[in-house]
Amino acid sequence: MNRTVVLIPAFNASATLPALLLELKSRLPSGDILVVDDGSTDETGRAAAEAGVDLIALERNGGKGKALQRGFGTLREKPGIDAVVTMDADLQHDPADLDLFIEERRNKGSNIVLGSRKRWGSRMPFERKLSNAITSWMVSSRIGVRIPDSQCGYRLIGVEVLKALNIEATGFEAETELLIKAAEHSFTFSSVGIQTRYDGEKSHMTYWKTTKKFVQTVLKEY
Repeated sequence: MNRTVVLIPAFNASATLPALLLELKSRLPSGDILVVDDGSTDETGRAAAEAGVDLIALERNGGKGKALQRGFGTLREKPGIDAVVTMDADLQHDPADLDLFIEERRNKGSNIVLGSRKRWGSRMPFERKLSNAITSWMVSSRIGVRIPDSQCGYRLIGVEVLKALNIEATGFEAETELLIKAAEHSFTFSSVGIQTRYDGEKSHMTYWKTTKKFVQTVLKEY
């Protein structure tokens, strides 16, 4: 059985997580959804527990990368899993697009399928459009593969990738580290266009600190 499991790193997401899980449960069994509560101080963990999905509760906030590490470590050891789809907990990622990732992997055999958001002509804030364009170009140049949207957290990762490499970064830059290491292992990439909702959700990303760590990650030798 080739299952696709959704992994959601969540920090203080009690306002949005219940609606996201409700949508996901209409598409997937509860056992194919894993929430990693990254040391939240609100009711994030309770929301996941009440939804009946799998939950890992971290004692303290360690960052998105740390939450992904815990989720990947758990899922890579479970039998029958073909791929993991990561989603953010803030409702910007539409569960209706989930099948796009699964079909892309099935049709092309891609090891990693990245979501690609529409930048220009969308409601994405201008500074994020600019940052996304620059960082995507930098990642593409580093790995030698065109990546239209390197910062999108909505992505499918084949279990073979998770078994072959580990990520070390604890913040948002962990998603970039994974792409670089995957390229060095000669894994294949493709992208699918996705919808993205921008309704003023609070981001936990600290812009300049995150940008600095991103640049350090792109320049780092692994």
